[in-house]
Amino acid sequence: QVQLVESGGGLAQPGGSLRLSCAASGLSFSSYNINWARQAPGKERELVAAMTVGGGTHYVDSTKGRFTISRDNAKNTVYLQMNNLKPDDSAVYYCNAVFYPRDYWGQGTQVTVSS
Repeated sequence: QVQLVESGGGLAQPGGSLRLSCAASGLSFSSYNINWARQAPGKERELVAAMTVGGGTHYVDSTKGRFTISRDNAKNTVYLQMNNLKPDDSAVYYCNAVFYPRDYWGQGTQVTVSS
């Protein structure tokens, strides 16, 4: 059974930092492209960062220079370092593992940025 379990969310002040983790099990993790996506209330889910099996990265414009995605294949874990957080970053953050046609999602972790 494939599981993706996110952790590390919580409350942060504007300008603060959080580090999200996503621990994967039940899959050949190193073979999967990994994405972080988020969904705020009343909005569509959006991709914020992606990392390929080869280590290539992609960021949505609103997170470039502030968010960093990384992975540790030995630990079957992907991370999202989020710096200089803004209130607009508040959302539920999801981990997504893709190896076509397999596509798995975690349950999400809440991030709230507020003073």
